[in-house]
Amino acid sequence: MRLLRYFVAVAEERHFGRAAARLHMTQPPLTRAVQRLEADLGAVLLDRTPAGVVLTTAGAALYDEALALLAHADRIPARVAAAAGSGLTVGTLGDSIERVGSAAGSAAGPGSLAVAFRRRHPGVAVRVVEVDFTDPTAGLRAGMVDVAVTRGPFDRTGISTRLIRSEPVGVVLRSDDPLAGRAELRAADLADRRWFRFPEGTDALWSSYWSLGTQEGPVVRTVHECIRAVLWDGIVGLAPFGGAPGPDGHIAGPAEGLTIVPLLDMAPSPLLVAWRSGDANPLLRSFVELAVG
Repeated sequence: MRLLRYFVAVAEERHFGRAAARLHMTQPPLTRAVQRLEADLGAVLLDRTPAGVVLTTAGAALYDEALALLAHADRIPARVAAAAGSGLTVGTLGDSIERVGSAAGSAAGPGSLAVAFRRRHPGVAVRVVEVDFTDPTAGLRAGMVDVAVTRGPFDRTGISTRLIRSEPVGVVLRSDDPLAGRAELRAADLADRRWFRFPEGTDALWSSYWSLGTQEGPVVRTVHECIRAVLWDGIVGLAPFGGAPGPDGHIAGPAEGLTIVPLLDMAPSPLLVAWRSGDANPLLRSFVELAVG
């Protein structure tokens, strides 16, 4: 499984160096791992070029199979936990669940959603599963979770939602970026900038909303990968924000060295609680009630 994860990273980044950075490792062991995988399978998976790598026919076939296998493997812990006893499995993207907890009206302070749910259901075990951007339903569509706290837009076929709140969207820039000093931006101001790409198979509505540019940057799967790409490579990204501007007129970014500039012609981002339509589980209904306040 580790070798497959390494191979998928290289296949999506089209470059060993970028894939190594994404995996938080150095390049030599990554190269050796892919070579071992090629030796085990008896096939060349990648054509190496000065500019990076290109998938061979065999590599493209393995990429599709690897995605399916890794997705299935990621679902196993949640399904085992659900089978072990009464409980609720909650899916989330990034820090959405913590942000909901901080803003929920049922109790004061960070984690208030968890506090309120535990108080109402003291004997229920809750498992939180953080899912990457590949699935903006946060595991619902794959059957990994019972209820999700996530962001739209995405294909809601078979999924019911309630709006928690809508937040304006801004452009995440490195603080020394020439555009970081602007009070506001429009999409046209960013047409020539490099943007994140999402992995193949990511929900089309989600991809088109969160990546406006045509200049392709690195493939990202998590909030942390987005932050790293902005800080190190000057990639442009989008993020919701709910805080007021500081004394300098700017909004603090999600990490030191980053700034968020409001994007005027961008629809607000809906923060949602979602569940599979028709699911009558009283625990998830209770969770929804607490999440929306």
